[in-house]
Formats: sequence, structure tokens, C-alpha cells
Amino acid sequence: MSLKFERDTTVTGAVKDAVVNHAVNKGGIVGSTATAIADAAHGNLPGTSGKHPISAVVGTAITGGRQNAGTKGYLSAYLQQLEDHPLRTKMLTAGTMAGSQELLSSWLAKDRNKHGNYFTSRVPKMAAYGALVSAPLGHFLIWVLQKIFSGRTSLRAKILQILFSNMVIAPIQNSVYLVAMALIAGAKTFRQVKATVRVSFWKVMRVSWITSPICLAFAQKFLPEHAWVPFFNLVSFVIGTYINTVTKKERLAALRKKHFGGGGPGGGRSSAVGPGSTISGGPRPDDYPPIGPNPPY
Repeated sequence: MSLKFERDTTVTGAVKDAVVNHAVNKGGIVGSTATAIADAAHGNLPGTSGKHPISAVVGTAITGGRQNAGTKGYLSAYLQQLEDHPLRTKMLTAGTMAGSQELLSSWLAKDRNKHGNYFTSRVPKMAAYGALVSAPLGHFLIWVLQKIFSGRTSLRAKILQILFSNMVIAPIQNSVYLVAMALIAGAKTFRQVKATVRVSFWKVMRVSWITSPICLAFAQKFLPEHAWVPFFNLVSFVIGTYINTVTKKERLAALRKKHFGGGGPGGGRSSAVGPGSTISGGPRPDDYPPIGPNPPY
């Protein structure tokens, strides 16, 4: 039995090698993939054992390719960029997240513009805000925070750092955020901007005061200082996407109720229904001020 098993195993291995060699000789994507799998199967791929060659190849491709095999891949490269080019990396990160958040929340809420697209005019505006306003401001304020508490690792210092963040940094960032959102939404006068800030400021601050201590305590314990701002942006992305989605859904529900519930002229009927429909005879505005949180720092 043992001899038969070994012989069958040998034959099976020979067949597999033949199939791999045939695929390699074909070249192209199939050939390069087969080559990578063969290398992984023989333990020639750094950081892998050879027991699961296909998953090893897939994982290596996802984390930066063969040149990063055996390393931490994209995460390591990103953290290195944060150290080497902190402001530029934070600007690209914040801009991408802000634009993606607006696009994702529009898709989740089924909130289209008058042309039926989820990619509204707010998406590039939010991306510009994230890259040109939020990231530089957050970079500077976090630098001030870390400078004040540099070298102070006691429990008292960490608590004071959290209080300083919530009482000084968060109000500054939230105020700038609401001013920017009012301008993006189409505010033309100082009175309109002031009204947006007055109505939304304490709502945004409550979100910050809930999330800020938890996030800052986590960053103090587990993250290098240059990774703080991207981590805070990630938390804000998740919370902001949720709140922005809920806000959009509530707004659309209110428009439908006004339109179909007799709130509009003519019994609430409009000339069109659908993704590009009009409300009460006029186009649906693409932009509106959200009630969402600024990055908590």
C-alpha cells in the first residue's frame, strides 16, 4: 500500500509539474501566474511556506507584488511615505477619502443628480476640501498637539492631551468644516454661512466629543505619531459616510413627502418621475449642507 501511495503521489506531482510547465511556456498572464504559483509551491516566494501557493500568490499581488514579498507590503510603504512626505501623503489621503465618502453615501442613499448620476458636483468639491483644507489644517493642529505634549507619557499628560484636543482643536476644525460645507452647498453671503455654522456646530461637536477620546486614546497606545491623522481620517470616513447617508435619505424622504403628499402646488404632482425627476416643477438641487462630522481632530 505504501509503495502504491508513493507511486501515485509521484505520478500526480509529475502531472502537476507538466501542467505548470505547459502554462509557463504559453507566456502572458497565464504563464506569469503559473510561474508565480510554481515558485510559491517550491518555497521560492519570500515570506511564504509553499503549502498554499495560490493564496500566497494572490496575497503577494494584493500587498504590492513580488518586490514586497516577505514585507508588510502596501501598509509599510504607506507608513514610509508618511514619514518621508507627511503633508503630501495626508493631502492625498484626505482628498481621496472625502471624495469617496460623498460618492459612497450618495450611492447608499440612492441620491442622484438631475442627470441620474451618483457622481455629483459635490464629489470633486469634497475631494478638494479634504486635500487643500482638512489635511493641512489637521497636519498643523496635530503637530501643535504633539509639540505641546512631546515627551510626556504619564496618565495625567494623556488626559490633558485628550482635553486639549476636544476643547481647542475640535472646535477649530469643526468650525472650518462647517464654513467649507456651507460654501460648497452654495452659500453666497456671510449670513448664510453663519446660519449653517450656528445650526450644525453643536451637533458636530457632540459627535466629536464621543469619538475623539476613544480615537486619541487608541492612537496614544498603538500608533506612531505620523500615522495619527490618517487614522483619524479613517474613523471619520466610516462615521461620516453613515451620517451623510442617513442625512441624504432623510432629505430625499422629505422631498418625496412634500411632492407626493400634497405639499407642492397642483396636488404635489410633478412633470417627471425618476432619477432625473423635478420637484414641484423645478430641478432638484444637487448640493445641500450635510450634518456630518468633521475628522475628530
